[in-house]
Formats: sequence, structure tokens, C-alpha cells
Amino acid sequence: MELYLKISYLNDFIFCPLSIYYHQLYGELSEHLYYGKAQFDGKAAHSAVDEKRYSTHKNILQGIDVYSDEYKLCGKIDVFDVEKKLLTERKKHIEKIYDGYIFQLYAQCLCLREMGYTVKQLHFYSFDNNTVHSVTLPEANPAMFEKFKAANYAMQNFDLNSFVPENKEKCAHCIYNDFCDRPLSPKKYNGGFL
Repeated sequence: MELYLKISYLNDFIFCPLSIYYHQLYGELSEHLYYGKAQFDGKAAHSAVDEKRYSTHKNILQGIDVYSDEYKLCGKIDVFDVEKKLLTERKKHIEKIYDGYIFQLYAQCLCLREMGYTVKQLHFYSFDNNTVHSVTLPEANPAMFEKFKAANYAMQNFDLNSFVPENKEKCAHCIYNDFCDRPLSPKKYNGGFL
């Protein structure tokens, strides 16, 4: 049986590969144990899509499952306008478009295409300030497409036991910092540090 990884793992993997492990480890527990305000806000912003309340128009696909045999990825899209051939990923707040965001959108695009849909436009929508950020298609940005493929390959072939974190800033902002056995920043407990 082939192993398919979640599209959402791409952004997590770039942030820290250990976050995928901890999300799986603690995923069945209450999110209140490890989610911060930003994660709860993001989940709330996605609720219209997740509950398929975003649109009733027949040309709008929302929250559908997608997969790619070629890239061994699966997940859900946010919104795809079949008529406009426009794929949109909704985010609660966008300050900067990170590579991981783009990789997730590329993966969704590639999955849709492999499933027989035509995708000609990619957008991010920032819920907080009602702004749209256009992204070039994978084939229109060969350098970014190669980075996507390299990140996906690294994620698909990741060895958890040999990973050593290197970025203190990422560790300091990681929602799993309190649970991690390899943090580079001090662990936070009840507002203080150990």
C-alpha cells in the first residue's frame, strides 16, 4: 500500500519536521492543550469552507478531498471555482507569503489537475484584511516548483531520529515547544521559563 502524506504537512515540515510528529502524537488530545490563539483563529476562519457553507453555487467546490499519485500527497482544498479555474487557499491573516504556503497551494493545484480539473489561477485570501494575493502557477515559476519538489521529497524520506533543530526562533514560536524533546529555546510553563 502506498503512503500518502497530507498536503498541510508541507508547511509544517518547512517550519519544523518534528511538528508533524507531535501533531500526530497529540492530535487526538484536546487542542486546548497545545493550540494557541493563532491556531484557534485560523480554524474559525476556515469553518465556512470546512462546513461547506462558503457558497451554494454549483461551480464552487469547497473542502473536497484531493490526492496525487505522482507526489504521494492528499488533503483538502479550500475553494475551487471550476468556471474561472481559480484555486483559492483561505488564511486567517497573511503578513508574508511563506514558501510552505506556496507549496501547499501547488500541491492542491497538482492534485486537482491529476484528478482531471483545469487550474489556471492560484490565490491566497487573507480573511482579516479582505485581500487577495495571486501566486504564479508551478510551471510559470520553475525555481519555486523545484523547491516544492525538493521539499516534498525530503518530507517523504524524512528520518525523525536523525533530525536536529537549528532555528531558535522557530523553536520559540512552536506550539509543541512544551512537549518537544529537542527544543533550542527554553520551555515555557505558566508564563515563565525553565
